[in-house]
Amino acid sequence: MQPRIDISKLSHEPVNALRNVEAYLAACGLEHSILHLVKMRASQINGCAYCLDMHSKDARARGETEQRLYGLNAWHEAPFYSPRERAALAWAESLTRVADTHAPDEVFQEAREHFSEAELGNLTIAIAMINTWNRLAIGLRAVPGTYQPPRRAEVASAAR
Repeated sequence: MQPRIDISKLSHEPVNALRNVEAYLAACGLEHSILHLVKMRASQINGCAYCLDMHSKDARARGETEQRLYGLNAWHEAPFYSPRERAALAWAESLTRVADTHAPDEVFQEAREHFSEAELGNLTIAIAMINTWNRLAIGLRAVPGTYQPPRRAEVASAAR
């Protein structure tokens, strides 16, 4: 596969703006495990190989288990996820498939039971962001495989 456009050659302002939102989300207080799970699940639904490669590496670098990553596509049936994670995954699926689901009240209410209003707002932004990145990566044909996660020290300083 050949990339259609190299995103690094685009104007830096919009990409930096997206990265600034990601930096905010990394430091917003939501568990990194939840952020990685929803990024992985949305990327599975959207079929984004680049983002799946990136976020599986990031999740593993932060201690996520292979079992939970491999089972994510069938999270409804797998016992590896907490009720809070399940609510986040259901919300992520609902918003990723918003044209079909229209974000049903029952999915939102389940999320409200596990997240404060501020957390749910941040979770919603995180889901919107991964869907944005998926569309950029798929549309521009970003080639997966070369991404390497930042070292722990770099992750910690970026979250500050």
